[in-house]
Amino acid sequence: MDKIPFMKLSGAGNDFVIINNFAEIVDSTDTEFVQKLCQRRMSVGADGVLLVEKADDVDFRMRYFNADGGEVETCGNGARCISKFAYLNGIAAEQMRFLTNAGIYESEIVGENVKVRMSDPTEIRLNVPLQLDDGLHAVGFANSGVPHVVFFVDDLEGTDVYNLGQQTRYHDNFKPDGTNANFIRVESPGLIDIRTYERGVEDETLACGTGSIASAIIAATLGKVASPVAVKTASGIVLKIHFEIADGEVKNVYLEGDARVIYVGELTTDAWNY
Repeated sequence: MDKIPFMKLSGAGNDFVIINNFAEIVDSTDTEFVQKLCQRRMSVGADGVLLVEKADDVDFRMRYFNADGGEVETCGNGARCISKFAYLNGIAAEQMRFLTNAGIYESEIVGENVKVRMSDPTEIRLNVPLQLDDGLHAVGFANSGVPHVVFFVDDLEGTDVYNLGQQTRYHDNFKPDGTNANFIRVESPGLIDIRTYERGVEDETLACGTGSIASAIIAATLGKVASPVAVKTASGIVLKIHFEIADGEVKNVYLEGDARVIYVGELTTDAWNY
């Protein structure tokens, strides 16, 4: 029986199967392989799969696949977890550079946490009218490596994240690729509570790093918060977002938070042949 070494890591409640694919042991075009691994109770179960691959002039390349098998540009919590994986497996030192489909990231192991310099957000838009089944919303939008819509809500616990998130994800305004949807409540100039519906997972997740970044940036652009911003995720774990805003531009964006090793093991063919 073929076996594939892997680690499972969790970042703020987002969990990932991570594989060293330097030797190309995994076919990155095999969508069904990713779908099967990510199916909970039938296999390892995860929000996504991360592959560590070779790349020139950096320590490695990060490939990220959502649970539906689709490859997307990046993942903030995944970036922290893959950094911890690379460090623990001798692929990179405490400070590293790696290639993503959203550009080159820099990251650093900081005690038990990982701090990643992300790409600068683009396409920032404020007070965008969005018609959903329950009425017209004024939302923010930012691409923090992947697209995110941000709703400001008062009753975060009572918000129907699944239905509103699904409508937003598939809304005509964001076709063909769709978007993620974040629902936030600003608690203070330094603290945001957040819930996120993620495309690819097609459900609410316990955390989203790029969603936390987009939400902090939108809130800061509106003058509601200032860097650094603590973002309390649905898992209860807090992420910290650092950034600078100058002359209307957002730059030097960092995402800091946990990257916990859940277990180390080997995948057998039973993990994907069912």
